[in-house]
Amino acid sequence: MKKVRLGKTGLMVSRVGMGGIPIQRPPFDEAVKIINRALDLEVNFIDTALGYGDSEERIGKAITGRRDEVILTTKGRELKHIDMSLKRLNTDYIDLWQFHNISSLELLKQVLGPGGGMKDAKEALRAGKIGHIGISSHTLEVAKKAVTSGQFETVQFPLNFIAREAADELVGLARDNDVGFIGMKPFAGGNITDARLAIGYVLQHENVVPDPGIERVEEIEEIVGLVDEGIELTDDDWARMDAARDELGSRFCRQCMYCMPCLNGVEIWLLMYMENLFRLWPRERVIQIFGDDAETALNCIQCGECEKKCPYNLPIRELIKENYAFYKRMVGQEA
Repeated sequence: MKKVRLGKTGLMVSRVGMGGIPIQRPPFDEAVKIINRALDLEVNFIDTALGYGDSEERIGKAITGRRDEVILTTKGRELKHIDMSLKRLNTDYIDLWQFHNISSLELLKQVLGPGGGMKDAKEALRAGKIGHIGISSHTLEVAKKAVTSGQFETVQFPLNFIAREAADELVGLARDNDVGFIGMKPFAGGNITDARLAIGYVLQHENVVPDPGIERVEEIEEIVGLVDEGIELTDDDWARMDAARDELGSRFCRQCMYCMPCLNGVEIWLLMYMENLFRLWPRERVIQIFGDDAETALNCIQCGECEKKCPYNLPIRELIKENYAFYKRMVGQEA
């Protein structure tokens, strides 16, 4: 597996990494086997977060005895989160620790300001608990500000051929500032099903390391095979990507969270993602975990404030109705 330098961290990471959200879905022992298979295939970059269910425990179990084979990254917000992750990952150090989903310039200012999380992160850095400090975000202006702040060694941001905003404004900025770029959501949260197109698009950017979420051995084997063989995108490939983007673009939620919070308690972000949840998770688990949040759709008073805040001009009120009706159909009821 080809390796690339992850910006100023100097870490040499596999050309494609592995994201830690979907690894929650298979049975625990099967998840451990999948992670070990990724390591066998020389995927040495694994990304997760404290907030991803028991993802850290699964990864920690899998890397026992193989810690020197993996560059481990996880995410959180506070010093206590680092200590919690160390325990759950069954390790005494984390190669890269990222501030998780910093979604506004105000929150970024808090992180970097007096008494903010950066002070604690640097203490953990000096103590050897973490090796490098990065940031993840779904908000382009926040990511750009973070990259030019000089405070972060990596940035993690969505990048795929549907949501290309980062390709236009962030990828080059990260390269110019020697900030490692981790490309999350290369499959657009499940909206892209063609691995060759998904991975090929991201790999055209030499300084970007995609970290697709994996939940089956066949997925990581296919992706590694594509990377090893090399992907040369054709004019037809680009036409197919453009067509997919045109189809999804006007109604595709990027999960940037600008619409949140809703003053009436509607979990907009979840309702906008409802169909993907049922495609990616077992039906019973979606209902068990997200059922109460789905019902917050009934709190919507059609005020339209969310649509005013959406940078992509999505018809959020209409989509909430559609997705709530879909949820009710899936649970055997009619909205």
